[in-house]
Amino acid sequence: QEQLVESGGGLVQAGGSLRLSCAASGRTFGRDALGWFRQAPGKEREFVAAINWSGSMTVYTNSVKGRFVITRDNAQNTVSLQMNSLKPEDTASYYCAASFYSGYDTPPSSYGDYDLWGQGTQVTVSS
Repeated sequence: QEQLVESGGGLVQAGGSLRLSCAASGRTFGRDALGWFRQAPGKEREFVAAINWSGSMTVYTNSVKGRFVITRDNAQNTVSLQMNSLKPEDTASYYCAASFYSGYDTPPSSYGDYDLWGQGTQVTVSS
């Protein structure tokens, strides 16, 4: 069974850092683009970052550029999101996702382009 499982969320003060990880199983994700989305209470799920199959191409939403870094390890079937200089507005549930067979193109940033989702991990940034 194909599955994505996130970990690493928690409570952190503004200005702090967290590293989210997502472990993939049941599938070889090397040809897939991988991404992170987030959803705050009462808001729609929004794109955060995405990465192509080799890690040579990454895409970020403007609000996290220069603060967040997405990486992947195809040998371990994992994708990570290093989040630095966190702000209260980064508070949300964070979800990793896989876009099947999109790994060789520019990583997609649309919700509808992703085929498999994790269950989410909560990130809370206190002011």
